[in-house]
Amino acid sequence: MEILIKASQFILSLSLLIVLHELGHFIPAKLFKTRVEKFYLFFDYKFSIFKKKIGETVYGIGWIPLGGYVKISGMIDESMDTEQMALPPQPWEFRSKPAWQRLIIMLGGVFVNFVLGIFIYIMLMWAYGEKYLPNENVKDGVWVENKLAENLGLQTGDKILTVDGQKVKKFSGLSLEFINGNTYQIERNGQVLDKEIPENFISQLMDRGKDAGNFLNVRYPFVIAKVQKDSLNANANILPKDIVTAINGTSITYYDEAKKELAKYKGQDISLTVKRNNETKEIPVKVSNYGNLGVVFGGTSFKDLERLGYYDLEEIEYSFSEAIPAGLNKSWKTLTDYIKQLKKIFNPSTGAYKGLGGFISIGSIFPDTWSAQSFWEITAFLSIMLGFMNLLPIPALDGGHVVFTLWEMITGRKPGDKFLEYAQVVGFILLITLLLFANGNDIFRLFK
Repeated sequence: MEILIKASQFILSLSLLIVLHELGHFIPAKLFKTRVEKFYLFFDYKFSIFKKKIGETVYGIGWIPLGGYVKISGMIDESMDTEQMALPPQPWEFRSKPAWQRLIIMLGGVFVNFVLGIFIYIMLMWAYGEKYLPNENVKDGVWVENKLAENLGLQTGDKILTVDGQKVKKFSGLSLEFINGNTYQIERNGQVLDKEIPENFISQLMDRGKDAGNFLNVRYPFVIAKVQKDSLNANANILPKDIVTAINGTSITYYDEAKKELAKYKGQDISLTVKRNNETKEIPVKVSNYGNLGVVFGGTSFKDLERLGYYDLEEIEYSFSEAIPAGLNKSWKTLTDYIKQLKKIFNPSTGAYKGLGGFISIGSIFPDTWSAQSFWEITAFLSIMLGFMNLLPIPALDGGHVVFTLWEMITGRKPGDKFLEYAQVVGFILLITLLLFANGNDIFRLFK
């Protein structure tokens, strides 16, 4: 059922983005009296799931969910209709239109993607506002519990001040900033230290598999989630939601402090001081030879931590007029972060290419329960990502057509049809190679 919910959201989001992107080409083409022969969601090689001709355009749904397209008369595109291109140009054809009109038609899809992403972010800011843990409110620093964070040079208690010289507003944004960054600054025991992010950090991150994004944590209190049935303390007076505040008389604030303290009493009988509702209780317990109590720790959300007084969350509500600049800023941050990641992908030494994913990766970012907020946040991100990707100067993409049209406008010389055909073939080979590599990565990670 969870997979079905994820897949349904992915297909709905993808279909919406494809249809609106193609409308971005379709509408200006119609405005400039250019004939559109086909308007398709997904590709229809050999046959269609559905099709209907209205006027001069066939509208349909293909069976290959790799995108969509509009077939514009007189244009060298994915249809590779060389027979039509061999005939004399007709007034309704794309190739007969002035260069500026062709440029607008080609940029229409990208324009819609960017506008859609910005619009969704604005509406999300207006509807939900923002609630997050400010990085500056993590007063006692981060919790380092894995080799990746240690290899970065971090220690428990470090306060992360900046990444690449810029303050990070949200604690939840730190992971992405480290992925995109090169240097960072911390405060440790009152001393400010500058450190470098290893060039192969993303490679190390991807090697962690499913835990890739969870290498930085706030410091959590020692809250009991449950007592294991067969543990040494199965019959002790320990209850879920108890908060351990001292171990054998030594006060502790966080779980990482408790782990160090318990390690001193392996195989011994000690006392725990716990806070239960508004009471404080002393509970005798046994410590195993491994330095643990046989309890499961955790189950606390940021809201719980705020209620318990550990962290202060920031909550911002926006009026519609305030949501506009907030949504624009969010869109710009999303775009610039994505560009930074692409730069690292094209640098083999970073290992970022390992994180390149296809349909499984994209589908997996949707939650396994329906959330309107999450769905629209992911759709906005994908819309901006799709807009930028289509701007890349690859012949089979909108960006490739734009480059050739701009060349014509600047030089006054139009590239020949044969050249455009060959360029289209090269572009398709590049895209198919990238598609196979990305989805191959997905399959490799799935089996791994």
